[in-house]
Amino acid sequence: MIRPLRDVPARPDLLLPALAAALSGNGPAVAPGSETVSVDVGDDVAVALRTSGSTGEPRTVLLSASALRASAAATHDRLAGPGHWLLALPTDHVAGVQVLVRSVLAGTTPTATASPFRAAAFVAAVDALPADGPRYTSLVPTQLVRLLDDAAATAALRSFDGVLVGGAAAAPDLLVRARAVDVAVVTTYGMTETSGGCVYDGCPLDGVSVRLDDEGRILLTGPVLADGYLDRPDLDAEAFVQVDGVRHLRTSDLGTWSAGSLVVLGRADDVLVSGGVKVAPARVEAVVASLPGVAEACVVGVPDEEWGQAVVAVVVARPGARPPTLPELRAAVSEHLGATHAPRHLVVTDSLPVRGPGKIDRRAATLLATRQLERNPT
Repeated sequence: MIRPLRDVPARPDLLLPALAAALSGNGPAVAPGSETVSVDVGDDVAVALRTSGSTGEPRTVLLSASALRASAAATHDRLAGPGHWLLALPTDHVAGVQVLVRSVLAGTTPTATASPFRAAAFVAAVDALPADGPRYTSLVPTQLVRLLDDAAATAALRSFDGVLVGGAAAAPDLLVRARAVDVAVVTTYGMTETSGGCVYDGCPLDGVSVRLDDEGRILLTGPVLADGYLDRPDLDAEAFVQVDGVRHLRTSDLGTWSAGSLVVLGRADDVLVSGGVKVAPARVEAVVASLPGVAEACVVGVPDEEWGQAVVAVVVARPGARPPTLPELRAAVSEHLGATHAPRHLVVTDSLPVRGPGKIDRRAATLLATRQLERNPT
């Protein structure tokens, strides 16, 4: 059986009825905000999401109604049950689409923030949320940083029964800061190919299983997996693999286990080799982001004749605060991870480059660092 795939503008008022019809099987599959040519897809496909992933190669992920339903149900089971959602993410990405899907299946209508994202607009949207039942929202770390820097927005955050934070790694210090003011943050890990977040606070959602291969690569399985990619059997064969007779998604991420919880170390191809030592940027970023005066941090590698790659910390300072100096930064990282992981350069910038719904664009950050160091070597 087949069904048509229809483009729908990435507007909540237009997407909601289209998604409801697609999920029930009474309407065509939906491609939010896309310009997909008119094609037919599998009968159970409900949503087609175009993504470049972290590789920059465009691809269209096919998500079935059953996968989206399984993801939404598992999310509500992990939280406090179906409720009212505040939409603060773009609806042409999986995190925003899932806010709509969860709302459709809960029989509620999400409240959307105004664009561009601002603390005042977020507060106004929270005020418009119904008071009955659980309240949830989904954010990327950059949004959480901005809201915690605003007293009214922080108070509004405390009114939620769950604040999902994903799309990029959240610095441990950011989570400590949020929980210290009674914000119910829940970290999520997943991707478009898993219908969004499928591991919450390091623990897989019901029905989802996680394993690590011999290289430490994260493999995911469960009813939330995508059907595959539109007209890309080559990518299907590369990404979806059989392990012990079970279909898994072989992600691009490395992970480890800590006290029974999954710890994501970052993309395998993000690992830097400096002086012959492998450096996982996520581990260094966690230390840098915990330092006084640091709002956000990204660690990248730039070519270096002596080291092969020199580790560079790209830092955004908190408003009104002094960022750490390079010696301070090196001392902190050396203490926690060893001197071989300590950045050799520091770049302070007003904001980190992002792509999609708020993921740090590491390629752009590397270019920013390279240009800054060419102008002002440190």
